[in-house]
Amino acid sequence: MADSPADLSRQFLTYIQNRNLAKRAGDRVPASVGEGEAQKGRLRSNLVRSWGGFPKEHCDLEPRVVGTLKRDGYRVEKLLLQTMPGVQMTANAYVPEGEGKRAAVLCVHGHWRLAKSEPVVQARCIGLAKLGFFVLMVDAFGAGERGLQPPLGEYHGEMVGATLFPTGRPLSGIQVYENQRAVDYMLTRPEVDGDRLGITGCSGGGNQTMYAGAFDERFKAVVPVCSVGTYQAYLGAACCMCEVVPAAMSYTEEWGILSLVAPRALMVINATKDGFQFSIGEAKKSLAKARDVFKLYDAEANAKHATFDWKHDYHQPMREEMYGWMTLHLKGEGDGSPISEPEVKTEEPETLRCFPGNKRPETFMTLPQFAAAEGRAILKRRPIPAHKEGWEADEMMMRESLPRVLGGFPKKTPLETGTVRDRKAGDPTFRFSPEPGITVSAREVRMGVRRRGMAVLLDLDEGVKAGSSDLAKAFLNEGWHVLSVDLRATGATTNKSDAIRRAPDHNSAEWSLWTGRPLIGQWVYDVRRLLDALEERKKLTSDLALVGVGPASLVALAAAANDTRVSKVATVGGLASYVSDVPYEKQRLGIMVPGILKRIGDIAHLAALTAPRRLVVAGGVTGGGAQLKDTALTKQYEWTRAAFKYAGGSGALRILPGESPQSIVEHLS
Repeated sequence: MADSPADLSRQFLTYIQNRNLAKRAGDRVPASVGEGEAQKGRLRSNLVRSWGGFPKEHCDLEPRVVGTLKRDGYRVEKLLLQTMPGVQMTANAYVPEGEGKRAAVLCVHGHWRLAKSEPVVQARCIGLAKLGFFVLMVDAFGAGERGLQPPLGEYHGEMVGATLFPTGRPLSGIQVYENQRAVDYMLTRPEVDGDRLGITGCSGGGNQTMYAGAFDERFKAVVPVCSVGTYQAYLGAACCMCEVVPAAMSYTEEWGILSLVAPRALMVINATKDGFQFSIGEAKKSLAKARDVFKLYDAEANAKHATFDWKHDYHQPMREEMYGWMTLHLKGEGDGSPISEPEVKTEEPETLRCFPGNKRPETFMTLPQFAAAEGRAILKRRPIPAHKEGWEADEMMMRESLPRVLGGFPKKTPLETGTVRDRKAGDPTFRFSPEPGITVSAREVRMGVRRRGMAVLLDLDEGVKAGSSDLAKAFLNEGWHVLSVDLRATGATTNKSDAIRRAPDHNSAEWSLWTGRPLIGQWVYDVRRLLDALEERKKLTSDLALVGVGPASLVALAAAANDTRVSKVATVGGLASYVSDVPYEKQRLGIMVPGILKRIGDIAHLAALTAPRRLVVAGGVTGGGAQLKDTALTKQYEWTRAAFKYAGGSGALRILPGESPQSIVEHLS
């Protein structure tokens, strides 16, 4: 057995850390420039795939200056830019006095509450402007003036940023693209010399700096601050959704990203009192290999590591280090040593707002609204099947794609089953290992003589305790045996620090996204191996119902789609669509699948893959957690109904407006 009960809360983290270490054990630095260029090409292609690609055509930026502040030696322009159709970016340009073209720096904020208006963020913009640099400071999508609501202080992480995953365009990729559009704008300015561009940011802004600087070669100097470490160190930490590059850990480590900057100028800044994932020691590991790549280009001097006995911040000594680096590599002046910061007087946040007084146009598009618009556009390309041949073509494509979308399934290994008895419940519990390092527990509940088959209850909140629920009792009363399960990273194996705001499984799901195996794909594999274990124990019946409660509804649908041993499926109060104009509420980050709308479709499409078997949809909710009424719920499953019709199972689909346990059992029986 993989772990003793005392170790179960750390089981998933240990598993995923060990798996990633093994995956990256064979990484090596290229031996020549040619090999290095080939590696760069592969890495950039993989990154584009992780980010879901970038638009082939750019919309007009439609820049508007909505206000100007005249200050000593520079002016501040309040700007609006259209980065994507209907999407406005709020920004401030710091324009030094004087004539001629200048070196320019794109500044990106981190997770400070006031975003571009935060005093520590303003300080570097003012300092650079007074040193003669043109500076553009932008608000990231979902932060600053671009939050869900006009007041400053919102956070674009957890289930806000998660709305983008189903579209296949994660927030990390959106940020890279928007920063490219910011550069496009800078190049239109008469004050800017397009051959002398730099980028810098701290924390989440340092993360943006690393990726934008690595990907966009127009940046000649790249300075990420308090953000560089190793990918391996992310496993165990809680990071923002804007930092997640889906599947990146399946093809690189962080040194690979840094090496994309070579032979351009890269300075990494770290602090002693920072989180482990951004620690000096972890950053040194990445820089050591990245420097070897710089050596291939005879540019070792262009990679520098500056460290400070300080906290997670971008304080004055760090800024002065950056000023010297930018001055050397963008102006060709000095030797890169720190330059003293000119006098800096920051503004009141309200002064810098493009939309003052918390007033914003009603047409302003929030991050979830953008994700929903993208999702709807994708689904428009998947019309309801109009005939049997159309359904069969769709079905073949979806069935072939689903295992890959879920991250693939590992080679089967011995299950190592064992049985224990819960003294309180009096019901037998057996444990098995779906793959090395993971233990899953299943509790079997029986009442009298079995007249029907077995109902496997999947409840990510209750786990094995679901065997005592009203739904379980309804099954038992009708002569079913009931099996309830603690899937990995749930129940007894839940990581103790997993929850972040709206996402109860934030960290485990985030780590899974990094590795390219969404948590739902791992849960589906656990269910498949559970059926293997039942077969091994000679307890698998021909009448097996898979019942998913709440977020586990999607696990039940995906597992049934992958396994014909499941004869019946029921979803209870499940999410009815991935498309949501608001952050997900009462859902799990673990059910998010990058790109599922493009490669499979919505939840109705996934449900269609259970046809022609019996499917009961008992109630459903919107992304925002609202209960769907009868008509709205039925409409969500129009695609499913058509599929059942052409698959020969018209009578097998039942959509129930409520979640009555007795009604669910009756319609499954």
